Amino acid sequence: MEIVPGFVSWNLILFPIWGGYLVPEAAAYFILLFVVYSVYRSFTLTVAAVVSHFRIKAAQRVDWMKEVEGFGDWKRVRHIVIIVVANEPQEVPLRTVEGLARQTFPLKQIAVVLAADSWSKTAEQYCDEIKKIHGNKFGACLVTVHPNDIPGEIKGKSSNENWAAREAKKLLVDEKGWDIRYITITSNDADAILHPQYFAYLTFKFLDDPHRYERFWQPAIVFYRNIWKLPAATRVINTLSGIMNISALSRKDRLVSFSNYTTSLLMIDKIGYWDTDVIPEDYRVFFRAFFALGGRVEVEPIFLPSVTDAPESTTTWKTFYNDYQQKKRWAWGVSDVPLFVEMFAKGYRGSFLNKALRILKVIEHHIMWPVNWFILTIGATVASLINPNFQRTAIGFALPKLTSGLLSITLIFLAVLLWIDSAQRPPRPADVPRWKTWVAPLEFVLLPIVGFFFGALPGLDAHTRLMLGKYLEYRVTEKVK
Repeated sequence: MEIVPGFVSWNLILFPIWGGYLVPEAAAYFILLFVVYSVYRSFTLTVAAVVSHFRIKAAQRVDWMKEVEGFGDWKRVRHIVIIVVANEPQEVPLRTVEGLARQTFPLKQIAVVLAADSWSKTAEQYCDEIKKIHGNKFGACLVTVHPNDIPGEIKGKSSNENWAAREAKKLLVDEKGWDIRYITITSNDADAILHPQYFAYLTFKFLDDPHRYERFWQPAIVFYRNIWKLPAATRVINTLSGIMNISALSRKDRLVSFSNYTTSLLMIDKIGYWDTDVIPEDYRVFFRAFFALGGRVEVEPIFLPSVTDAPESTTTWKTFYNDYQQKKRWAWGVSDVPLFVEMFAKGYRGSFLNKALRILKVIEHHIMWPVNWFILTIGATVASLINPNFQRTAIGFALPKLTSGLLSITLIFLAVLLWIDSAQRPPRPADVPRWKTWVAPLEFVLLPIVGFFFGALPGLDAHTRLMLGKYLEYRVTEKVK
């Protein structure tokens, strides 16, 4: 089953080549339908992004603590925040903890868990120092150290979170007596800074939902903390990634926990915490819960930003390398598809249609990841070059003009997305020249090139590695101060 995703994506990419020679008309209609569907997807993404943008702006104006205080039991709620620390500079997790200290929700009802990994020579020391600086501000501040010699485990975020969450449950619930029915647990990357109202908003959503033990909560992951420092090429791809994450909040049918998310400790405990033998953990933990609880689990949007770092390094080329590696690691989520299909086949409880749609949307997302660029950018041209006689047919002659005209419509959608980005992006720092603001929209002429090197290529790399059994090893994205 691990061969199938790469086999399908490679065949779709190569179809305009061999199809243009053997079945040219079928190849032409395939390309045309693919372009039409892509325009439709661009339209729905743009509409959802606009809706999410206005909902984020509205949510930022609400005093969520006043809303929370309307619940009689709000003081019983506790939030555990797991911050996985690896080899980042100490300033990175320190900024994150300082961000938590600015929460409008009472800090004494928040527990910070600094989850160090024993393979990192500095993580435990950094965590101990951060605890000394800020630990007394919170209801609890724990430092856990995940052993790296547990048989069957894979080094990475997922196994570390598993260890940290179990330790937190033992210390805070079993020993300290916190009520597990009122506890949420947040997976927080070391560089992800939550909005100051995040836990107030989350508490409202938690208490207001009768199905709170079958929910994940997801903020908008935006790569804005260092966006002004990036080279133009990676600024373009990370801007689009952030806007897509904003858009996803308004598409609950497609929304899956990603990168930085929250759920109830009760549910995590029920499903056995995070897996310890995988690299990608976010989609995995959602679908484990989804199938274990009969398809009743959903992701609820938190219309607030979680500001994180885009890949960066000390030189432009190192920054490009880091960004490529991060996108490849994200694309490695395709390795979960065989498991999700197996879960679907064995998961007889719940709505068949709901489960089928969930799986199909994830498969579509991963399969199309490397395919989109090739079909949309060079598909029509390749089909004509392979078979010159094809250009003499009606569909062959019209295909380049039809696809070009249809794709031109997406420029309108891109303009709307750039407007959303300008409204969401933090102000230009004083040390950044003003001209960078003026030329920022022009950087998107790089999109065809950027889309190949930081989209299609890492996606195809991940698919091919999985197909050949060349499994990816965990790699922490480099962070700079």
